[in-house]
Amino acid sequence: QVQLVESGGSLVQPGGSLRLSCAASGSIVSVNAMGWYRQAPGKQRELVASITSGGNTNYADSVKGRFTISRDNAKNTVYLQMNSLKPEDTAVYYCNADLTTYYSSKLLGYWGQGTQVTVPQ
Repeated sequence: QVQLVESGGSLVQPGGSLRLSCAASGSIVSVNAMGWYRQAPGKQRELVASITSGGNTNYADSVKGRFTISRDNAKNTVYLQMNSLKPEDTAVYYCNADLTTYYSSKLLGYWGQGTQVTVPQ
């Protein structure tokens, strides 16, 4: 029905940069909000950044000023530019999209498989 494929996760040194991408495909009618969440071992999943269909953004305080979320509506793709990375950014990053499909008019949330970002101390 719908597939969210994430890419870009890697090991990067402190202070380095990384760009994550997530492309949604399938029987999509429309995509509303998209966002990035992360989950570190022993921690709860937290919102990193989100972006509405109109381009309005929201960031967690811990990443504000360092991360930038953007989207390409034509490609149903959301990006996360990560700069000045810190060890505390180490986590599995998950893409999320709220969308409607041809099989359901309801607005439902979909998740990617996750991509690992590691920043050594």
